[in-house]
Amino acid sequence: MSTSTPADLSALVQAMTSTVAPDGAQNLPSAAQWELLAPYLVPVHLAASEVLFAEGALDRNLYLVESGSLSVHYQDAKERIRLALVGPGSLVGEGAFFAHRPRRSTVQAAAPSRLWCLTALRFSELSNRQPAVALALVTMAGQVLARRAADSRRRVAST
Repeated sequence: MSTSTPADLSALVQAMTSTVAPDGAQNLPSAAQWELLAPYLVPVHLAASEVLFAEGALDRNLYLVESGSLSVHYQDAKERIRLALVGPGSLVGEGAFFAHRPRRSTVQAAAPSRLWCLTALRFSELSNRQPAVALALVTMAGQVLARRAADSRRRVAST
């Protein structure tokens, strides 16, 4: 995406501000910060059952959920085990984003979904060009990670 054509994040911002999920994003960036963040995000559309990323993947992308529903699961020796459902106003990918480690679980669309992706490279650019915006984003993602870690059931759902 070109940095001269910012994306329209209005539906994402609305989802983030209106979520009631216990692991939903809080302490959101300001309206001006969302505007500065927009050129660094890439929209992702998933059809139902489409895999966003698989357990063991090495990417560090962070995804902000605008709409839809995502199933977080892993495969054990006997069957697939669902760990969590993630909906609008939250995010996925925070574990690998912060830890620089392989994905701990698979994330798959439970329904058609729209997300916004921030790659590690684009985050590095954002950090250099807009450090206050990068800090606001990391604070928001860190809070989601901390809430998931405090919930013993969701702790393993950190992706």
